[in-house]
Amino acid sequence: DGAGRPRHYQRSSRMKRFEGKVVIVTGASSGIGAATARRFGAEGAKVVLVARSKDDLHAVAADIPRSMCIAADVSKPTDVRRIVADATGEHGAIDVLINNAGTAVMGTLEEVDHDGWNKVIDTDLTGVYQLTKAAWPALKQSRGNVVMTSSVSGLGGDWGMFAYNAAKGGVTNMTRALALDARNSGVRVNAVNPSLTKTELTQGMLDNDDLIAKFEERIPLGRPAEPEDIADVIAFLASDDARFVNGVNLPVDGGLSASNGQPPQ
Repeated sequence: DGAGRPRHYQRSSRMKRFEGKVVIVTGASSGIGAATARRFGAEGAKVVLVARSKDDLHAVAADIPRSMCIAADVSKPTDVRRIVADATGEHGAIDVLINNAGTAVMGTLEEVDHDGWNKVIDTDLTGVYQLTKAAWPALKQSRGNVVMTSSVSGLGGDWGMFAYNAAKGGVTNMTRALALDARNSGVRVNAVNPSLTKTELTQGMLDNDDLIAKFEERIPLGRPAEPEDIADVIAFLASDDARFVNGVNLPVDGGLSASNGQPPQ
């Protein structure tokens, strides 16, 4: 449509699969997180938006009824405990946790220093562990579920994305391990694995016309993803429609992973 969303977005968002459910979305101030928060809000959820920038959070939350904002950094244990305490204090439960907060540092092993490595691992991997662990008792009580935003970069390697590949690879296998360890708890754990998506984090790539042409050549659907493309799948995995889907890393990549790696002929 005119907003750049897939044409089905407005139609499918009229469902109310999350009426009254409490959903935490991290990295909710922009990109996939903002689109996800809006999608859950459209389906009746009480959405808890989490990101470091309070002003950006409130700008997103203005469109979402029944929402609350928590300015916090998921890499900091004290902030993580506050997220869970504030969400349960306000709503009394957590039904869905969307671990979406992330960052990236480009470079090879020789180029990424300790500060760059720690920045990515602390947010993209340790932050996911910390918040999932803190929210776990509430998720068990509600028999809820977790959806991770991993990446196709967690399913295979990239050139020059050493730290990001390591972090997202960890999230991908954490998803599988948590699903196993949650046996008989009623809690499901899944992940989406997007390819290139139009967000603030990827703006530098999107501005490179030659690079985008290469992506468009490799992606069978011929374009990068919109944030709503990913949000729709996150909402599916978190819903009862996916009640028997567990431990899955689902590529949302326009068909990119269908290739064996050889170029188009």
